[in-house]
Amino acid sequence: MMETATRKTMTTPPKSPSYADIFTPKLISCFREGYTLQTLRADAIAGLTVAIVALPLSMAIAIASGVPPERGLFTAIVGGLLISALGGSRFQIGGPTAAFIVVVFNVVQRHGYDGLALATLMAGLLLVIIGALRLGTYIKYIPYPVVTGFTSGIAVSILASQFKDIMGLDVSLPGDFLPKMMLLVQHAGETVPAAVLVTVLALGIIIGTKRFRPHWPGFLIAVVVASAVTYLLDLHVATIASRFGGVPRTLPSPAMPAFDLNLVKELLPDAITIALLAGIESLLSAVVADGMTGRRHRSNCELVAQGVANCASVFFGGISATGAIARTATNIRSGGRTPVAGILHAVFLLLFMAVAAPLLGYIPLAALAAILVMVAWNISEIRHIRHILGRATMGDRFVLVSTFLLTVFVDLTVAIEFGVVAAAILFVHRMAEAVEVETHEHLIDEDEADILNRPDATTPGDVVVYTISGPFFFGAAQRLSSILDRIGDTPKRYILDMSTVPFVDATGGSALSSFFDTAHGRNAEVVIVGARDHVIRDIRHLTHESALQPHFMASREEALKL
Repeated sequence: MMETATRKTMTTPPKSPSYADIFTPKLISCFREGYTLQTLRADAIAGLTVAIVALPLSMAIAIASGVPPERGLFTAIVGGLLISALGGSRFQIGGPTAAFIVVVFNVVQRHGYDGLALATLMAGLLLVIIGALRLGTYIKYIPYPVVTGFTSGIAVSILASQFKDIMGLDVSLPGDFLPKMMLLVQHAGETVPAAVLVTVLALGIIIGTKRFRPHWPGFLIAVVVASAVTYLLDLHVATIASRFGGVPRTLPSPAMPAFDLNLVKELLPDAITIALLAGIESLLSAVVADGMTGRRHRSNCELVAQGVANCASVFFGGISATGAIARTATNIRSGGRTPVAGILHAVFLLLFMAVAAPLLGYIPLAALAAILVMVAWNISEIRHIRHILGRATMGDRFVLVSTFLLTVFVDLTVAIEFGVVAAAILFVHRMAEAVEVETHEHLIDEDEADILNRPDATTPGDVVVYTISGPFFFGAAQRLSSILDRIGDTPKRYILDMSTVPFVDATGGSALSSFFDTAHGRNAEVVIVGARDHVIRDIRHLTHESALQPHFMASREEALKL
C-alpha cells in the first residue's frame, strides 16, 4: 500500500496554478510565509535608502518632463506604493523613470497636464487589460535592437533637454530635437557661469561618490552640497522655489482627469506608447531583480499592478509610473526582502515632503540637471550598442540605428512602431531564407544548371523530387514557384517531400494550388510524401479548389514505386 501511494505521488503531474494564484500579489505571498520583526527592520532600512535616492531623482524627472517637481514626488509616493503592494515582484520599486521623459514632455507640450493625465489613465487601463488577459509574455518579444535603439535615443533626448538648466537659460524649449538644439545655440551667449559651475560641482560629487563611496547616496549628497553652495554664496541660479514656487507638504485631493472623446482618439498612440514603455521597463526591472536574488516574478500580476498604479497616480496629480531598474537594484543591495520595502519607500517620501518641503525649494535646477545627465549616461546602452554594431547582422544594425534616429529626430511612438515592424519583416526574411526547396532529381542533363542538386541515379527519369524544409509560409512560397519556372521539360510525376514542414499557411497553400494547376495543365501527377497529419489537412483545405488533388504517401520510396 505504501509503495502504491508513493508511486502515485511521484507520477501525479503538478497542479497548474489557478487564475487567483497567478494574480496574488507577492506582498500576500510574503505575509503567508511569515513576516518577522527582523524582516521589517531590513525592509525599513532598504526603504529609507531608496527614498533618499528617489527624492531628488523624482523631482528631476518631473521637471525634465515639463511638469512641476512635486508631480514626480506624487508619482513616486502613490504609484510606488501600489506597484509594491499589488505587484508580482518582491523587490520592485516603482515611480517616475527617465524612459518616460520624452513622451511625457511631448504630450504636455501639445495637450498640457490634463492631456497627459488622460493618456496615462488610458495607458493604465491598457496595462490592466493586457495583464488580466495574460498577454504580458508577448511584451518580452520586443526585439532587443529596438529596445536598445529607443533607450539610447531617449538618453540623447534627455541630455539635450538638460542644457537649458546647465546653461542657466530662462527659455521655453520646443519638443523636437533639432529646433531645441538651434534655440540653445542661439542663446549660448546668455549662459550663466554660476549654473555651469553648480552643474560641474554636482556631477563631480556624483561621479566621485560612485567611484570611491558607491554605497553613499551620491544624488542626495550632490543636491545638498549644491544647494548649500548656492545659498551661502548667493549664486544667481534658478532654484525650485524661484521657478516653481516651492513644493507642497501633502498630496493633493484625488480628482478624476477630464474626459473628452475627441482627445481620447488623439491621445491613443501616446497612451499605447506609455503602456508599452511601462510594460517593458517594469518587466525588465523584475527580470533584473530575479537575476540578483534567484526569485521569480509573476509578469501578468506585475502588469496589472503597473496599470492600477498609473491610474491612481494621475488621480493624485502624478505622471506615468513604472518599475525603476536602478532603484530596484538599490533596494536589493540595501537588504530589502519583501514588497514592504517599496511601500515604506513611499511612506518615507511622504514624510520627507511633510517635513522638508520648504528646504526642497532651495535646490538649484542645475544640480537636478546634473542628476539627469548621469541618468542619461546610465541608460545610454553604449556597451550594448557597440556589441550590436560590431557583432550583429546587418538587419539588426539597421533596426538599431533606425529606431535610435527616429526616437531622437521624429517621435518615440513612430520609432517603436517602425522598429517592431522592421524587426518583424527581417525575421520573416530570415525564416524564408531558412526554408529550402531542393530538387534532387531532374529529367534532362542540359537543365542541370537550373536545378539545385544533381539527380539520384536510382530515380526514374520521368520523376522530379523536391524537398521542402521548414515552414511553408508566405515568406517562402515564392521559392517553389520560381524553381518550377526554371524546369525545362515536364516530368510525369512531381514528388514533394514535406516530411520536415511544420505548417503551411494561406500563401503557401496558394502557391501549392498554382503548382497543382500547372502540373494538371502539363498532365503530370503530384505526390506529397512524409507530411504530418495536420499539414495534410491544411493542404487539402487550402487547395480544395485546385484542378488537381495530390496523392499523399508515407515515404519517397513508396512514391517512386508508382
